[in-house]
Amino acid sequence: MPLLGKAAMLLTFDIAEEAIGEHDDWHTHEHLPERLSIPGFLRGTRWIALHGKPRYLVLYEVRELDTLTSGPYLERLNHPTPWTSKMMPSYRGMTRGLCSVVGSHGYGMGHVCLLIRFKPKPSAEASLGERLGGILPGLPSQRGIGSVHLLKGAVAAPMTNEQRIRGTDAGVDWALLATGYGQDEVQALAQGDLGGTRLKECGATGAIGALYRIDYSLTGLEIGRL
Repeated sequence: MPLLGKAAMLLTFDIAEEAIGEHDDWHTHEHLPERLSIPGFLRGTRWIALHGKPRYLVLYEVRELDTLTSGPYLERLNHPTPWTSKMMPSYRGMTRGLCSVVGSHGYGMGHVCLLIRFKPKPSAEASLGERLGGILPGLPSQRGIGSVHLLKGAVAAPMTNEQRIRGTDAGVDWALLATGYGQDEVQALAQGDLGGTRLKECGATGAIGALYRIDYSLTGLEIGRL
């Protein structure tokens, strides 16, 4: 499976326009290295919207779901650095999902990513997972596609000092991420195999999609922790 762990943290958000440049510097040079130094954090990737919103998508791949409620992680969240404390008020519309990896198919991580967030219809959660499980494994073999991942929100994020500074985060129910090397082909999934009509047939509701390009990625191995 291309995702590196059994769980992931999915974040989407905007940043106040005047703070975008400093945010990207901080996120690259301080925040990602800090997060990837926490035991169990394996890779962090920042994406920028090509079509749709919000502007940012950040995915942290972690070893286990417990990593996202662990003492070392909460210690960082409750003791933000001065630069982190400065940046937090610039966040807008944060969604933050502590997710189980339900399925991860294909190989690698393409430079283009389609994110689709949705909810299961009432009493349709089990059948939704089963039907998606029949569709997703075949998608990475299509031209332009490399990998497809299904995430499910599994744990409510506890309130921390970082969150108090920026405001309460919204959660994530289910999410699909499809990555690849062909922008047109990845984007076309939103009208085809992963489109709203197809997802509705599977038992999903409220599907919202956006297309992203990779902006920066870092692994624990690169900072000498793994």
